[in-house]
Amino acid sequence: MTSTRTPHDEDQYLELIRRVLESGATRPDRTGTGTRSIFAPQNLRFSLADDTLPLLTTKRTFMRGILEELLWFIHGSTDSKLLSEKGVKIWDGNGSKEFLEKRGLGHRREGDLGPVYGFQWRHFGAEYGDSDQDYTDKGVDQLKECIDKIKHNPTDRRIILSAWNPKDIPLMALPPCHMMCQFYVHLPETPEQRPKLSCLMFQRSADLGLGIPFNIASYALLTHMVAKVTGTDAHELIIQLGDAHVYLDHVDALKTQLEREPKPFPKIKWAREVTNIEDFVYSDVILEGYNPHPSIPMKMSV
Repeated sequence: MTSTRTPHDEDQYLELIRRVLESGATRPDRTGTGTRSIFAPQNLRFSLADDTLPLLTTKRTFMRGILEELLWFIHGSTDSKLLSEKGVKIWDGNGSKEFLEKRGLGHRREGDLGPVYGFQWRHFGAEYGDSDQDYTDKGVDQLKECIDKIKHNPTDRRIILSAWNPKDIPLMALPPCHMMCQFYVHLPETPEQRPKLSCLMFQRSADLGLGIPFNIASYALLTHMVAKVTGTDAHELIIQLGDAHVYLDHVDALKTQLEREPKPFPKIKWAREVTNIEDFVYSDVILEGYNPHPSIPMKMSV
């Protein structure tokens, strides 16, 4: 029987999982877990209009972890212990002494991830020493440059934030999965309208069970934050995937998730006015109307 419910942006994610489970190639992977994988599926597109935040509803998503990690990126942090102390353990495995030693980085203290995402966003090209150093005014502050272009040169085709730095990859505990994004400003048609802001993100490696729900919400939040400090309205998030995969030990959990129908996405509201991207704190983000299905445990492959 054909469903008559209104299409939902989350359907794209669920249909991609179905496609991978049904036709994905079984492949070995770095973690030893094994995956089912397809390459370069159709883009995922999520509306951000009217303060919408595409936080998945077919399972409860760890919003606190998503937001704390994003703030950690924005501040250029590379110390996983800063997140762990807040109860966000998502980087603990990659920051463990055992994992760092496997990567040939055993000289680093536990938790020092190397020049990962936030370092590249805020200090691209700077020489990395360790996670305790002060890198103020070192390297290229890509995030600051993106915000400046959106404000002052909105038709620029180079409003790009890249975490992929081949020179630094050997120094990273984990090379970036979500590699880069490009912002696009939709100019208003009349003086009364505000510009709209869209973001296109490319992800080379996409863990559909655990990672992608995080990544969708994280880049949606980033777009909302950048829109907030640039006087634009968040419009759309588009995600392009390279290797889109399901870990073999997530298959049963995802089959359970596929039985659920999406609910309305929540709305994002702000507790106060913020004009500098670095000034956002956790309490600034208010989520309204998030009523997801229960969480579904999935093991993280390290």
